[in-house]
Amino acid sequence: GYVDARLLVESKPDRDDTAAYARWNVVSFSDGVPGKGTGVPYFYLTTLDPTARNALKDHRSSLAISEYPLGTCSNADPESPVCAKITLTGRLVLLEANSKEAEFARTALFTKHPEMKGWPKGHDFQVFKLEIEDIFMINWFGGPKPLTVDQYLKYKM
Repeated sequence: GYVDARLLVESKPDRDDTAAYARWNVVSFSDGVPGKGTGVPYFYLTTLDPTARNALKDHRSSLAISEYPLGTCSNADPESPVCAKITLTGRLVLLEANSKEAEFARTALFTKHPEMKGWPKGHDFQVFKLEIEDIFMINWFGGPKPLTVDQYLKYKM
């Protein structure tokens, strides 16, 4: 099922505490509308942010996601193998603005993050996607689980 992790987030750090804020703040993404995820992460980014600027020069990128913010790790430390974490590595690429995939991605993003629709037009937000090339996942003791990109993308919830 779909979980909105934003409801479980701790309070926002003081904006002047740069290190705390950097560790707390993350990029929002979506892989589809709730209940119909594709596994492909899409992002709505502006080149005012270095994430997009860097991706346009060097597509190599990774996205790390932890189960911890969902609050489902009991009392386990976020680094404990019983608290699942996944890193998707690949290429962060800009989608053609008028393509069907960009339209799908905007719907997916705006459904899960409605305020994105109202972000300033002058900031030139664009849709990017992570083309996944490798997956590293731990969800229990014993090291990373073998999982191919094909297995990951073909899985149906």
